[in-house]
Amino acid sequence: MNARIVKLFAFIGVMFAVLVGFTSYWTVFDANNLKNERVNKRPLFAAQQIKRGRIMTADGKIIARSVRHGSGASLQYVRRYPSGSLYGHPIGYSFAEMGNSEFEAYHNSELIGDDNEFRSIFDELRGKKPVGNDIVTSLDADAQQAAVDQLAGRAGAVVAIEPSTGRIRTLVSQPSFDPNTIPDDFGELQNAEGSPLYAAATQGQYPPGSTFKLVTAAAALDSGAITPDETINSPASIDVQGHPLKNADVTDYGDINVTTALTHSVNTYFAQLGEDIGTGTLEDYMGKFGFNAKPQIDLPDGQLSISGVFDQENDTLLTGDDPIDVGRLAIGQERLLATPIQMAEVAATIANGGKLMKPRIWDEVRDPDGRTMKNMDPDEQSNVISGDTADELTEAMKDVVNEGTGTAAALSGVDVAGKTGTAEVPDQERCDGLPNQAWFVGFAPADDPQIAVAATVECTDGEGGTVAAPIAAQIMQILLGE
Repeated sequence: MNARIVKLFAFIGVMFAVLVGFTSYWTVFDANNLKNERVNKRPLFAAQQIKRGRIMTADGKIIARSVRHGSGASLQYVRRYPSGSLYGHPIGYSFAEMGNSEFEAYHNSELIGDDNEFRSIFDELRGKKPVGNDIVTSLDADAQQAAVDQLAGRAGAVVAIEPSTGRIRTLVSQPSFDPNTIPDDFGELQNAEGSPLYAAATQGQYPPGSTFKLVTAAAALDSGAITPDETINSPASIDVQGHPLKNADVTDYGDINVTTALTHSVNTYFAQLGEDIGTGTLEDYMGKFGFNAKPQIDLPDGQLSISGVFDQENDTLLTGDDPIDVGRLAIGQERLLATPIQMAEVAATIANGGKLMKPRIWDEVRDPDGRTMKNMDPDEQSNVISGDTADELTEAMKDVVNEGTGTAAALSGVDVAGKTGTAEVPDQERCDGLPNQAWFVGFAPADDPQIAVAATVECTDGEGGTVAAPIAAQIMQILLGE
């Protein structure tokens, strides 16, 4: 055969394969993303004529439902949110004019009954109108409301997770928004003070302060860099990379072990420990805990933020190859930023014997007749630390609540394990001079963990132990049924 014909035939074959590849990608592999694009209006308007499935709390309270308007060619279903702003985050909104966001966007296929392509085609052939499926979440209505009440109008977030399953029981971001108003007020909400469309729990990046000392302690204990009884001399002040670093209470603690250091949140201990284990080891354990990547939760990738060390001028994530002050990183300073859900995952991992479960908001999908189609199957994300290391950290965290900085998180008759944090943010313009970001992370019961919590409050003159710890205590109490 003529060589030129062979080359032409090969070229045509390659081009055909490329065409098939791109067509397959857009129609099969990336079909859901294409459907959910806000600029892609056609499926949004088509979805208006489908009765979108309901979204419910774990105890059956309606979070979102669809209301019928008109008939025939003018038939459309409009989304309604009975609880207003209570679930603005993380549920989001769904409107033909504005598209879908957050949970509504991630689970769009199930909610419009399009999650099974073969069933959809079969229904079309039979002339059966598509109907959406209901989704039951793991969210607890009472705890969700309590978190909003406890924040009391202050900007911040509360996240509660079942450590052994990854089920999200509470996911509150303040400020929030009423999704019912989105079609009329979207532009105003975009420019509103406090950015109410921005989900603090999953997108907010804040300095975690001393709560990060749990990660440092986990890395040191699990890697064998220290033993639980090993001591480090911890004076009131030390030099770290040529600059002084002090304990918050300016106390010389002398030779102390990791339990005492966590109980009293001793900066000079953890700064030296960080320098001993090095950036590489600390970064490795950060990755296992979920840092340096977006959380693996059932929300759209574009509405999640990464936790890690950032060059804030260029907004780039730094790695161990970049110059990082590991001593200050070890105490939750440097240029470290973390989302509330990430810090909840740290607490949940320790509570679950060192295993991090993928966080999930959805729990069950039901067809329009109420039959269960599928249940959430807990999925392990990573094996972060050994069970022994988790037990050692738990004992230290119990002391934090029993006699250290976290006594305001104590519950009557229930052992609580926790860690406070107070990050200084004096230069934040939005805080109007209020100097602190207050944190508490923990879990209960300490010896049989059922719930792990992270609570944070922006722009406060209080501390983690006085501002965030009582919020976490209230949520744990409700979810434990105490």
